[in-house]
Amino acid sequence: MLPLKEKDKPVVQKLLSAGCCARCVLRFCCVFVQMLYRQPCQDADDTQQGTQQGIDAEPELADDPPKKRIKLDDGSKGSDGSAGSQDTAAPPPAAAPGVCVVCLGVLQEYCSKEHAMKVAEAVKTEDYHFDTIVLSVSLPAQLCVREHSCWLHVKKEMREKCMTRVKDDIVPVKEAFKWSVQGNIAKGLGGVAVVTRSLFEVGMEFKHATTDSDCHFLATTCPDCFRPTKNKDSVFTRMAVVKALDKIPDSKFLIHYPSPPGRPASSCTSQDVQCLHTSIFVAGRYNKYSRSLSQTPWIIDGRRMMESSVEELIAEPLSNSFRAKGFNFSSSGREDVDVRTLGKGRPFAMELLNPHRSRFTKTEMKEIQETINTSSDKIAVRDLQIVTRECMGHMKEGEEEKTKSYTALVWTQKPIEKDDIVFLDDIKELTLDQKTPLRVLHRRALAVRQRVIHSMNARFRDPHHFYLRLKTQAGTYIKEFVHGDFGRTKPNLCQLLKMDTDILELDVESVDVDWPPAIPE
Repeated sequence: MLPLKEKDKPVVQKLLSAGCCARCVLRFCCVFVQMLYRQPCQDADDTQQGTQQGIDAEPELADDPPKKRIKLDDGSKGSDGSAGSQDTAAPPPAAAPGVCVVCLGVLQEYCSKEHAMKVAEAVKTEDYHFDTIVLSVSLPAQLCVREHSCWLHVKKEMREKCMTRVKDDIVPVKEAFKWSVQGNIAKGLGGVAVVTRSLFEVGMEFKHATTDSDCHFLATTCPDCFRPTKNKDSVFTRMAVVKALDKIPDSKFLIHYPSPPGRPASSCTSQDVQCLHTSIFVAGRYNKYSRSLSQTPWIIDGRRMMESSVEELIAEPLSNSFRAKGFNFSSSGREDVDVRTLGKGRPFAMELLNPHRSRFTKTEMKEIQETINTSSDKIAVRDLQIVTRECMGHMKEGEEEKTKSYTALVWTQKPIEKDDIVFLDDIKELTLDQKTPLRVLHRRALAVRQRVIHSMNARFRDPHHFYLRLKTQAGTYIKEFVHGDFGRTKPNLCQLLKMDTDILELDVESVDVDWPPAIPE
């Protein structure tokens, strides 16, 4: 940290004369002592008195040039990054009344204890469960322009005083604001810790009516920096403005924008507090017992084709329990509407978006599982558990290398006997060339994919029907192997039996993915 000393006085005077608030003066003087930003900021003479609270005068050293020095009461370096024992000059003179020309009132009106309490109450109203919070601050892009203008205003003075500071040394408005309010927000939330990384984020946004007019000149001087973007009200985003300021020479900037910046007619306005909890991931396995249930909502041209889906039957109890704002469903493959999933079930994962509750015991997860299982006889879930985002990748690992087992009920055109199908048991590692099936051609690219049937086992039922159990490479189209799909799958069962065959029923018996971990009953 660079201490404030007598040589800082001309810079301080220029900043105050330009209309900077006391906290912006500290920022430009590169003061990183967080406690100074927490002091009350008042107008006129009261400003100086407010910034002096918590500091004591200290006698000068005999061999020092005449100057007044002060020492912070807290001489140790705190965990929040505050500097330790540090000599600084007397606090800056009182700022003139009015809205700060740089922060546009953000570090004046909104650093009060009263505003911090309002933020805390807004968070409480949302009724989230959390242990720590991280503060997120969004500021109007024009603050970058005004800060740059003010920096150019004092840069010459700093050079004349042999100061080695550069623009990047200035304390960001966001940091100064957080240092000012985080203690009071934490108190308002019962002493919860404000940290740099947390699953729960409290967002504060500030806007100003003149953002576009303040930044407009940049669009003409650096047009390549500004492109319309989706979900943005203005092209003047902070990143675009910073990029333009880096490209424009100081001389050109000063032609288009005053230095110091002009006095604003109004301050920033505070928007509603936004709370956001990081997604929670829940994994498990599901069985599907119905032949008239789609995996995900089946809607064509706005018309629902099925009353419900596997996804919805699982998601509703989970979303209600976690009080989530939404969800994303994924699984290890999918089955058709008329196909059952038996055995240990198919692995699935549910991303719960912005959950208000995120901590559940194993017993509570078991209760949610029972709620799902008793709500419908069409599905059942098992091994329901909370997992990390990183673990989600295990479900998709080896997507085409894993195996699946099926049982199909096959119809034959000609009558058969047991001996007519026994040879199927001897077929191993049969490689198929499967052209994209006609029934999925509308959503999958046309291609020929090689898939392997590792083994088959036939069980006679009657002269026109038999059960065929198959163990295959994941991604194999079983229906097309049985009926041939007009020759798009080669070889197929019709060719092997030398007669037309079709599939009447299909069950998924196992999906050989060892995830998520099994939970003992």
